[in-house]
Amino acid sequence: MKITPVIEQLRAYAPGFEGRVAGGLDWDPTADSAKMPPPAAYVIAVGDSADEPQAQNVYTQAVRDVIDVCVVLPTDDERGQSVADVLHDVRAQLWRALVGFEPDDESGPLLYDGGQLLLLDRDRMVYRYRFYADFQLGRWEQTGEGKPQTWQEWQLAGLPALEGIDTRLDFLNPLKDPNVNAPGPDGRVEFITREDLNP
Repeated sequence: MKITPVIEQLRAYAPGFEGRVAGGLDWDPTADSAKMPPPAAYVIAVGDSADEPQAQNVYTQAVRDVIDVCVVLPTDDERGQSVADVLHDVRAQLWRALVGFEPDDESGPLLYDGGQLLLLDRDRMVYRYRFYADFQLGRWEQTGEGKPQTWQEWQLAGLPALEGIDTRLDFLNPLKDPNVNAPGPDGRVEFITREDLNP
């Protein structure tokens, strides 16, 4: 999932950060360069996971994208008592801004997955709130519309349109032919039909 829409959503709907929201790919290098004064939030693209394919002839998988919102708050004690209650309010603010928000057209809505303390010292505290969004990789209906998501869809999109169906029937028991012994089929086509699919 793209983290830029999440950052913009937090800047617009989480006023407690006063616009101090940034992003990164991993918390450790982000923490070293995190120079915004607290309170601040950093959206981290954690990764994704996928379920096994749901069918044998159509390649579709349920994929879960995960992000962390690492919140940096000022503290004046190593125990964190001064910010313990603030965390509750911050979490509620994040829920209002993110739970149900869809970052892009392919992802489902963001949902909350939990929180955890990352860092606590005399000056600041960092608490991680995890969110995720599910989406489906691949399409069940191969309509040829939209951008292909899998190699199978890419191949099928390159096929010509199905214009009709030709059917040739060789009956198991031949039609009124005394020269042929039953049971068939005997290799002779007794009936031909065509169904045109173009309107």
